[in-house]
Amino acid sequence: MLFNQIIGQEHLKNHLQVSAENGRIPHAQLFVGKEGSGTLSMAIAYAQFLLCSSSDAPEICNLKCKKLEHPDLHFAFPVTTNDSVKKHPVSDLFLEDWRQFINEQPYGNLYNWLQHIGVENKQGLIGVDEAEAVVKKLKLKSYEGGFKVMIIWMAEKMNIAAANKLLKLIEEPPNKTVFILITENEEQIINTIKSRCQAIYFPPLSELDIANSLQLNYQISKNEASKIAQQAAGNYNKAIHLLQNDSNDLIFEEWFVSWIRTAFRAKGNASVVQQLIEWSDSIAKNGRETQKQFLQYCLQFFRQALLLNYKSNQLVFMETKTGFDISKFAPFVHAGNIIEIEKELNDAIYHIERNGNAKIILLDISMKLTRFLHKKETTV
Repeated sequence: MLFNQIIGQEHLKNHLQVSAENGRIPHAQLFVGKEGSGTLSMAIAYAQFLLCSSSDAPEICNLKCKKLEHPDLHFAFPVTTNDSVKKHPVSDLFLEDWRQFINEQPYGNLYNWLQHIGVENKQGLIGVDEAEAVVKKLKLKSYEGGFKVMIIWMAEKMNIAAANKLLKLIEEPPNKTVFILITENEEQIINTIKSRCQAIYFPPLSELDIANSLQLNYQISKNEASKIAQQAAGNYNKAIHLLQNDSNDLIFEEWFVSWIRTAFRAKGNASVVQQLIEWSDSIAKNGRETQKQFLQYCLQFFRQALLLNYKSNQLVFMETKTGFDISKFAPFVHAGNIIEIEKELNDAIYHIERNGNAKIILLDISMKLTRFLHKKETTV
């Protein structure tokens, strides 16, 4: 992947190229950016630049990197067991799937990756088996005599054992070895790893960059591209799913509308509380990644309703597909309850991520929501 194939982020492309050309190549870098900002694509392009700019055969080198088959380009990413890999899952066992995934969804997220390998109902992890494989690879000399690059995607999914195993290697890697760790949430990476990396922060993509890319790659009209770019909120992966009418949002909207209506009616009504219990049980049957994606969707829905309530219509991009009127819902989301709602949703995501009992977590937030929705807006 070349720098000119990456959407936007021109200042970061320039920074990485110029610093590499001047010999300022940190041995460990942390690319921090939200989903769809291009962190993985940039890491691959940067790795290709390092590997091929000094190669004796740059055309062959670039071809190998394009296919993600360069022997000195290594990857580690969250994996889990599936129908093909029954135990001790490591990235090397999923390389063909990984190459196909990057080719099809270079801006894809973890949920997309787990869907790609057929395990969206499980949580991906970078475990100690992976860490041992990384150590073993990087102890060997580079195949072509230049740099070795290790890209660790979704580094926040490293468990403590894996992080501790890699700590010494990241601190003092072999000569001409470069680590690129990629994260959407640096707070979940242990401090001893973060402190050894030079962080580079990726802003969300601009609406103009997203719209231009959609027009170029999907041959859609300028108006349609601009509308999708606004809804994507800086996330190119989201833009592609909106363009393709991704069915997940429709399902999530149906879950959300059912949840909101039931929670609103449940206050002081024991018979309706039973429906909330049933709702929680049904959502809990889905995988944890799906549950987290849904709760993120709920956060976005509440924020959009808040903006609509306070007449910031120009910032409202969400369009419902089920006929649910967000303008009638908006007055129930205000300064008196939004902070509590956001806190509870973020706490639920946190606990689900750490293998809490999903039924209990979802029921707990459902019962709290019955109170939040009936709160009156405080006036000063």
